[in-house]
Amino acid sequence: MTVNIRLEEEKDHRIVEEITRDAFWNLYLPGAEEHYLAHTLRKHPDFIPELTFVIELNGKVIGSIFYSKAKIVAADGTEYPVISFGPVSIAPEYHRQGYGRQLIEYSITEAKRLGYDAIVIGGFPYHYHTYGFIGTKKYNISMPDGKFYTGIMALPLKAGALDNVSGKIIFSPGMYPDPDGLEAFDQTFPEKEKKVLPCQAKFEAAASELDENEY
Repeated sequence: MTVNIRLEEEKDHRIVEEITRDAFWNLYLPGAEEHYLAHTLRKHPDFIPELTFVIELNGKVIGSIFYSKAKIVAADGTEYPVISFGPVSIAPEYHRQGYGRQLIEYSITEAKRLGYDAIVIGGFPYHYHTYGFIGTKKYNISMPDGKFYTGIMALPLKAGALDNVSGKIIFSPGMYPDPDGLEAFDQTFPEKEKKVLPCQAKFEAAASELDENEY
């Protein structure tokens, strides 16, 4: 088997959106919105095309990762640029086979090579601690509401990159597309049944879990 990771090209757009839809369908909510996010993020000024990759298996695209600009805003208004990734998608039939890990590790290496300071993401901690991500509470970086959540994590890409930074993480507005366009966009894909599943409640609980750790 030959695995190849390369930059996303225009020819990949629709297949990436199809894979993203399948990967997230009914996972966090009935249906999915991540394929719409992928579609709209590419047009946003915070989109980072040089860090948006697809992974191929024997020449077939089976997954992708998107990056966007974010920033930490200090109490005095100083802004510190960081980056974020998501959505990350692997076609369901290739889940738990290490392809997502290869894609994430490759993109982190490239982000370092390109000189970015740090990555801040939202997700399940058990997915991302293995890459070196740690709760942003360690760096006194909160969400805009001033709270620290276990699912908001940071990875410095340079030694000490976040040691003298504190404030609130502001993810790109491109990560929150206008929901009014989702339904029409989703109708351009094959019909799939929307279901309420236990994993959705689990995600909702995890997303609101406060970080009580001491760092």
